[in-house]
Amino acid sequence: MADQLCPDEKLHLITRNLQEVLGEEKLKQVLQERELKVYWGTATTGKPHVAYFVPMSKIADFLKAGCEVTILFADLHAYLDNMKAPWELLELRVKYYEQVIKAMLESLGVPLDKLKFVKGTNFQLSREYTLDVYRLSSMVTEHDAKKAGAEVVKQVEHPLLSGLLYPGLQALDEEYLKVDAQFGGVDQRKIFTLAEKYLPSLGYAKRAHLMNPMVPGLTGAKMSSSEEESKIDLLDSKADVKKKLKKAFCEPGNIQNNGVLSFVKYVVFPLRGDFSIKRDPKWGGDKIYSVFEEVEKDFAEELIHPGDLKASVEEALNQLLDPIRKKFETPELRKLTNSAYPDPSKTKGAGKGAKAGGGGGGGGGAQDDELAPSRLDIRVGKIVSVEKHPDADSLYLEKIDVGEAEPRTVVSGLVAYISQEDLQDRNVLVLCNLKPQKMRGIESQAMLLCASIEGEPRRVEPLDPPEGSSPGERVFVEGYETGKPDDKLNPKKKVWEKLQVDLKISDECVAQWQDKQLMTKIGQITCKTLKGGNIS
Repeated sequence: MADQLCPDEKLHLITRNLQEVLGEEKLKQVLQERELKVYWGTATTGKPHVAYFVPMSKIADFLKAGCEVTILFADLHAYLDNMKAPWELLELRVKYYEQVIKAMLESLGVPLDKLKFVKGTNFQLSREYTLDVYRLSSMVTEHDAKKAGAEVVKQVEHPLLSGLLYPGLQALDEEYLKVDAQFGGVDQRKIFTLAEKYLPSLGYAKRAHLMNPMVPGLTGAKMSSSEEESKIDLLDSKADVKKKLKKAFCEPGNIQNNGVLSFVKYVVFPLRGDFSIKRDPKWGGDKIYSVFEEVEKDFAEELIHPGDLKASVEEALNQLLDPIRKKFETPELRKLTNSAYPDPSKTKGAGKGAKAGGGGGGGGGAQDDELAPSRLDIRVGKIVSVEKHPDADSLYLEKIDVGEAEPRTVVSGLVAYISQEDLQDRNVLVLCNLKPQKMRGIESQAMLLCASIEGEPRRVEPLDPPEGSSPGERVFVEGYETGKPDDKLNPKKKVWEKLQVDLKISDECVAQWQDKQLMTKIGQITCKTLKGGNIS
């Protein structure tokens, strides 16, 4: 097909349904001379879900336009992003991603022989690449690196240096993969502009950038691997698909943040060219739409009922998922899935790393390796007093009653974003088993846990225990009630950092870890307004 297209027709295929293109003139110039080389990268973190069909359908467009397409499995990026993928699972997750992405493309009818698959660590650990990382780090400011990754890298109160390296590595990938353009979501725009700013400083060409819109999840917010109710897993059963679509946000006549409509626009139409609504004859019978705008118009005018739209999307989606489900029925791929994404509630074997003679104790073994949230000693605390740190304007000292003989001293920077009146004599959440550390000469004996959302200004709220809670009451994750906290978390193991990645605020303002509620014995932990925020 590509041989029969003129450059303008190729450009139309390459750019249709994109939200933004940076460097369109460069694309036109290349297409006049040869086929475009483009890459799409995916960090091998959480399980891919149905929103991945959106970039897959664009990759199908690129191939129809004759592009040379590289898919990068960014395993090193997965680790750098606040250790979303543990080092020991990187190889397994790359294998899982490769199998599931290929299965998705096959279900779309995309020929795999026209694609190139590359693993990040196959070239990102080379001498030349490493030297370029150092060269780039001597040019990029901390401000630019943090700003570039703000919408992609996990944002925490005390960011790791690895997260600051992430945007620069993604920029260098363009040169080392020898492409003309990088394709990604519009949430990557700041990384793309960083690449355009700094690659020429290294003597490398500025690339074009192709950006997809961010597709709403089933709850109306961004579809997320870590938010179970917002996404449909590629291996979900038909019953699960029906259940999740039934709960999906799809208000009659509302075309804003409608994940069901977005799936029709960005997946069904590009792949099929039409969309069929199936409904009872008394409501007008079946109707086939040839352009998405007609679907959107009829839904806005309430000529399409949300139930009929969901049922039709359910059928189209299951047709895409059936080949993927079938492929992953094999024992080998089932084992790969379970190994790449082990159940965090199960230990990795009581004997692993245990002392000879075995028997109990608080030494090594499963206790050191398992990342269960029960290892965190989180308690209800009551703030006794708040005052500014004598040697740091951005830090505050809190005395917090956590059910012990004396209140603990907590040094925190987050308190600067909260009204002092909101803190006096209120109950909060406190992490009590971190190793004490001095902050500007004063020892902090615990950590105040808050909900936060990055931005200008940053928004921070204390977490609220249920009414009637008392200082010292234990806070646990639903399903992990019986686990015993570590006496002290080993800072070298980074247990808190690894568990904190999956702590978040739901769309109902409920504190969660991996979609399971944080609770006391009398109810759930909440915050006032910061839906989708981080917990740190």
